[in-house]
Amino acid sequence: MRKFIETTGRSEEDAIAAALFQLGLDRDDVSVEVLQRPKNGFLGFGSNPAKVRVSYEVEGEDETPVPMPKEEAPAPKAEEKPAPKAEKKQEPQLQPGDEVIIAKEEPKAAPAPADDAKAQQIHQFLTGLMTHLDVNAAPEISVTETGYQVVLQGENLGAIIGRRGETLDAIQQLTNYAVNHSQSKRVRIHVDAEGYRAKREEALQRLAVKVAGKVVKYRKNVTLEAMNAYERHVIHSALQDYPDVTTYSTGTEPNRRTVVVYSPGEHR
Repeated sequence: MRKFIETTGRSEEDAIAAALFQLGLDRDDVSVEVLQRPKNGFLGFGSNPAKVRVSYEVEGEDETPVPMPKEEAPAPKAEEKPAPKAEKKQEPQLQPGDEVIIAKEEPKAAPAPADDAKAQQIHQFLTGLMTHLDVNAAPEISVTETGYQVVLQGENLGAIIGRRGETLDAIQQLTNYAVNHSQSKRVRIHVDAEGYRAKREEALQRLAVKVAGKVVKYRKNVTLEAMNAYERHVIHSALQDYPDVTTYSTGTEPNRRTVVVYSPGEHR
């Protein structure tokens, strides 16, 4: 069964962070409905904080994943208000049951300084791993606001990408573990090769829009195939402003799936 709490904050992200802190959960474990967007008043008058409802599963009932392309019975309808496009990207409008996603601009990357100890650790580990795997690839490391961006450059890197990026995901996890193991301050390390993740993201975005079109046309929910957290995030982000559609995730890893839900918008 699902329970929820409501929290407020200066922004939607702050409100969500407050809820996660209270629950002691990660973003991938909860669902969010944005009840109220933050509003800036004039000279402090008429301002409103952001307000969200964060839902989470407790032991008892669980949703049964349905393989794609089989359609499932409609989930409970929820209120949706598509966010208008603006020069500054708005936080996504989510619904009950949605997996938490926070839309942000891509962080700017800068080459890692030569004396960056973490970058040196990353370079040393990946260079040794590539040698062990007998792959001719060299890591190019950049620093972003969220951590380290690593791009493996070389030839014939399909072997380290693997089916649907599974090998690349494993390399990323190993790198994060090797660098952060026994460290009090952890850093996030993102590993890519041959632009795979960008290509995969584009393919998932096309899939999301195609499925959303069918959901609206037939007014039926569709459950996608099992995906990892990154791929589910791409689907959610691609459809966050899609009219009459919302998304949530169901199931447990590694068989967690994204459900695209027919949810006619009701404008406040």
